[in-house]
Amino acid sequence: MYVQWKRLQRTGLRQLQESGVPLYEQTQQFHVYCSNVVPGFFQTPGYATALLTSIARFRGTPDDVSDAVKARMDRSHVIREGDHRFAVLVEESVLRYRIGSAEVMAAQLGHLLSVMALPSISLGIIPFTAPRQAWPLETFTIFDRQRVHVETLSAAIKETQPSDVALYLKAFGNLKEIAIHGSNARTLITSAIDALS
Repeated sequence: MYVQWKRLQRTGLRQLQESGVPLYEQTQQFHVYCSNVVPGFFQTPGYATALLTSIARFRGTPDDVSDAVKARMDRSHVIREGDHRFAVLVEESVLRYRIGSAEVMAAQLGHLLSVMALPSISLGIIPFTAPRQAWPLETFTIFDRQRVHVETLSAAIKETQPSDVALYLKAFGNLKEIAIHGSNARTLITSAIDALS
């Protein structure tokens, strides 16, 4: 299903954040790949405010950013509550793109360091220098290996065809092979924090 953002966000951004809660709460296994921003459930309020403000301005939606940020933070309870597991991959560029001020970015990167210590989360970072087996893709989330949500500039795409889901799982697997985890990933995050000063 292909739905334009202008349709999904015509009343603002809060409702879209809230509409995802049931799916987030029922999903046990998340596979997430982000090439452009920190995944929503890992965002700090400052980072989410900067990001959602820029989205609202770009798309000309009603300004309900503060309510949307609160809804996004509420939705993020799934990383600490319930039986959920997260396999998350981000491109190193996500650590370097300035969303908000240097202080906002430092807080966001520090938060990434803390969430990657949670037992339900596997966070991998694909370094700039990794030999690429797969090119950078659009951001996508796979829910329990049954459905995929893909984010493009103009629309949200929801895939449920098994062959399409399998294609995204294959892409995730290829990207995971070149990602680094653990202390090596923490070193990249720390380096990005140091570069802010």
